[in-house]
Amino acid sequence: MSFSEAERERIAERLLAAGRERFSRYGLSKTTVAELADDAGIATGTFYRFFDSKAGLYRAVLDAEGERVASEVLPPLSNDDPEAGLREFLDRVCTEIETNPLTRTLLVGDGYDDLLAATDAAEREAAREADLAFLTPFVERHADRLPDADAETVAGAIRAATFVTLHREEVGDRYPAVRDLLLDSVARGLVREAS
Repeated sequence: MSFSEAERERIAERLLAAGRERFSRYGLSKTTVAELADDAGIATGTFYRFFDSKAGLYRAVLDAEGERVASEVLPPLSNDDPEAGLREFLDRVCTEIETNPLTRTLLVGDGYDDLLAATDAAEREAAREADLAFLTPFVERHADRLPDADAETVAGAIRAATFVTLHREEVGDRYPAVRDLLLDSVARGLVREAS
């Protein structure tokens, strides 16, 4: 059976939606191709006309999710006030990790192990570089007000501040206050007064 281009697009969208839902709830290892196909309303064999494996769908879901997240968290970095822009960016990233089940699944426990299994070392390094590349224009634009370190190091420090979200349970009831104090301190500490 062949599909029209419109049908292929609809099926691909349904597979991405099914993948996002299943991977958010169960992770890659606990999701089957049959479940994904069933959720998308197609036969299991048809799945393989769109993706070579569930890991292939997993990567496609991650790519789509990455684009969506970037469009939501990056705008504050264009703020003319680098401290305010950085603080808002950090808040948006942390909120994304705290509230998006797929993002959370990818960063902790089995979800992170699934991510490692679904990608090779080169893909992981490319993803890390892409994450830092989102921050590099901000760092370069405000180089006169940021630490005298290479752009990747400053971008890495900014990114590391968001890891507080991974320790929410360990921090306990004080987490919201600890998170806000950390983000305020990082934004204030990295940005020097204008000369």
